[in-house]
Amino acid sequence: MEFIIEKVGMSRTVGVPSVPVTLLKVIETKVCEVREDGKALVAYHSSKKFNKSIEGQQTKFGIDKEFNKFMTITVAEGTEAGDYSPEALASAELVKTSLLTKGRGFSGGMKRHNFGGGPASHGHRFGRRIGSIGNAEWPGRVQKGKKMPGQYGNTQVTVKNDVISFDAENGILVLKGSIPGHNGARGLVRIVK
Repeated sequence: MEFIIEKVGMSRTVGVPSVPVTLLKVIETKVCEVREDGKALVAYHSSKKFNKSIEGQQTKFGIDKEFNKFMTITVAEGTEAGDYSPEALASAELVKTSLLTKGRGFSGGMKRHNFGGGPASHGHRFGRRIGSIGNAEWPGRVQKGKKMPGQYGNTQVTVKNDVISFDAENGILVLKGSIPGHNGARGLVRIVK
């Protein structure tokens, strides 16, 4: 089973020893259509107030105007159209969370791959460049997979975390450890066991 979540931020438990935790808000979703492959089309509320591309879909599935974004997720057997309850998270022990990492744009080799850089003495002209990238006559090209400057971050990462607690009233899921992504990032959480 999967649920759409929004990262609230990090905190820690009160006790000895203190455990770092990440707080996730489970987004209220409505199941619009259940498919044969175990996946369902769900609608949820996004901060965008008006979405012309799905205007007709809201009346088709009989949902309120506030549910203005759609996504396909995996649901449990026997799920029907209507509200999607997150009560299964109360008994969960281990979950997988998928979010986009923080985007850092086009970055150099030192920031992206932790390269050491050149000498920092007077008169050097190396700077923060990556240096030599290939061999001489053989192979006569740059090898595939060479660590070079480029887009850093903004990639989907999935991590496993233990569930500390779930507040069903407020929809807050508390996971042990850290989760990728910025505060306010939206992603999916899947129950492993």
